[in-house]
Amino acid sequence: MSSSTSPSKSDVKRMTRALISVSDKAGIVDFAHKLAAKGVELVSTGGTAKLLQDAGLACRDVSELTGFPEMMDGRVKTLHPNVHGGLLAIRDNDEHRASMREHDILAIDLLVVNLYPFEATVAAGGDYATCIENIDIGGPAMIRAAAKNHNDVAVLVDNEDYDEVLAALDAGGTDLPLRQRLAQKAYARTGAYDAAISNWMAAQLDIDMPPYRAVGGKLQQALRYGENPHQQAGFYVGDTPRIGVATAEQLQGKALSYNNINDTDAAFELVGEFDAAQTAACAIIKHANPCGVATGATLPEAFAKALRCDPVSAFGGIIAMNQTLDAATAAAITEIFTEVIIAPDADAAAREVISKKKNLRLLITGGLPVANAAGLSIRNVAGGYLVQNRDNGHIGEADLTCVTKRQPSADEMADLLFAWRVAKHVKSNAIVYVKDGATVGVGAGQMSRLDSSRIAARKSQDAAEACGAPVPLAQGSVVASDAFFPFADGLLSAAEAGATAIIQPGGSIRDDEVIAAADEAGLAMVFTGMRHFRH
Repeated sequence: MSSSTSPSKSDVKRMTRALISVSDKAGIVDFAHKLAAKGVELVSTGGTAKLLQDAGLACRDVSELTGFPEMMDGRVKTLHPNVHGGLLAIRDNDEHRASMREHDILAIDLLVVNLYPFEATVAAGGDYATCIENIDIGGPAMIRAAAKNHNDVAVLVDNEDYDEVLAALDAGGTDLPLRQRLAQKAYARTGAYDAAISNWMAAQLDIDMPPYRAVGGKLQQALRYGENPHQQAGFYVGDTPRIGVATAEQLQGKALSYNNINDTDAAFELVGEFDAAQTAACAIIKHANPCGVATGATLPEAFAKALRCDPVSAFGGIIAMNQTLDAATAAAITEIFTEVIIAPDADAAAREVISKKKNLRLLITGGLPVANAAGLSIRNVAGGYLVQNRDNGHIGEADLTCVTKRQPSADEMADLLFAWRVAKHVKSNAIVYVKDGATVGVGAGQMSRLDSSRIAARKSQDAAEACGAPVPLAQGSVVASDAFFPFADGLLSAAEAGATAIIQPGGSIRDDEVIAAADEAGLAMVFTGMRHFRH
C-alpha cells in the first residue's frame, strides 16, 4: 500500500471523465464536443447539462453520480462525497482506490467550473437578496478540491484555457506543470471571488475596517516592467472598476507602461472633478502631478490655458479631457510630444488626426469617474498594507468660512473653488496658483510648504516668459494650500507672488497669526475645514 501524496514520476495524466458546471457558457459547447471526440465522458449540472444535451452530446447529469436530485433551488447539487471523492481521490493511493470501489465513486479527471456572477450582479445594482443568491458555494468547493489534487486532476476556471488543455490531450494528456498552473489560477480565482463578497458585505454592513481584509483582482495587462526596468509589473482590475484606465479602450499607440497607467489615472481622476455639462476641462500630468489644469468654453481653450501653465513640464506628459476629443484639440496636442491622451470619447475627425502619430496612445472611457464616489485606497508598507477610504471629499461655496476682513469677490471665489479641486490632486505639500479658471503655478511635493509656494511662484514667472506676458501669471491670482499654513511666511510668500485670495483648511494653532497677516496684506482668505494631503 502506498500512502505517498507526492507527484508521480509519470506526471502525464490521461483523461477519462470531465465534470462541467459553468455559469459563463461561452465556448463550452465547442469545448465539450472536442472532449467527447477524444473519448472523455461528460458529466454536468442543471442548465449546463441541458445545454450540452441539446447540442447532441451524451452528457450524464450529476444526479446520476450522487443519487440525489438537484434541490433547494440549485443550492445543493454537487456537495456530495461522490463528487468530492472523485475529485480528491489520490489515484495511486491504495486506500483511496479501495474507498472509491466500496462507495462506487468515479474518478473525475477534469473539472470545468466558473462561478455564479456575483461581481456582475453587484455591478448591475442587484439588491441584497439577489447578490446573496449569486454567491456560489458548490463551485468554489469543487474548484478547491480539484486544485488541491492537481497531481491527478486538471481544473479550469477560465475559458481562455480551453485550447491549452485540448492541445495537451492531443499530446497524450495533461502534464504536472500545466495542472499546477491551472491549480494556482483556480485558487487565485476563488480568492478574488471571496474578496469581492467579503468587501461587498463589509460595505453593506457599514464596517469600514473589517478584522480581515481580502484584496483580489484579475490581470488585465502584463507590463514590460514597473517604475524601473529591474521591477516586474502587471495591471490588475478589481471586482468593481471605476470608469477610467481600468475600463478604457485603447484605440492606438504603444502598449501602456506602469508609469503611463499611474499618470493617466491621476490625470483622468482630476478632470473627473469638473462637470462636463458645465465646462470643458483639461489636465496635463507629469509624474502623477498636474503641471497644468484649466477649464474653458471649449476643449481647445481649456487645453491652451492648461499648457500655458508649464509647457516645459508638459513635454512627454499625459493629457486628460472631460469631454469628447475634437479635431482642433487633437491637432493642438500633436504639436507637442505627448505619451497618452484619455477622454470619454473622440470623434472621427480627432481619431484621424491622432492616427498620424502612431506611438501616441489614445484611450476612450465612455464616461467620467464619479469624483465623490466611495472606494478604497491601498498602499503597501513593510509587512502589510494601509487601507483608507479614497479621498472623495468635496467642498462647495456654502462650506467655506471667510476668516478675513475682506470677502473674496465672485471671480476670486470661482477661482478659489477651482484651485481647491486641483490641490486635492497635487502631491503634498501642495500650493496651487489659479487665475481665470486655469492654474498659473503649481508647487508640489516639497518638505516645506514655503518651498512649494516659492516653486509655484517661479513656475508662474517661467510661464509668463514662455508666453510673452509682461508680468508673472500669478499676479492677481488666488492660491490654494492642501493643508494649513503653520506660519505666516508661506502665506506672505504667496502674497508677494501676486495672490489676492487664499483657500486653505485652517486648524493651525497659529491661525490667528496667519489671519492677522492676511488682513494686514489686504488678502481675502477662506477656510475649508478639510485637508487634502496626498503623499
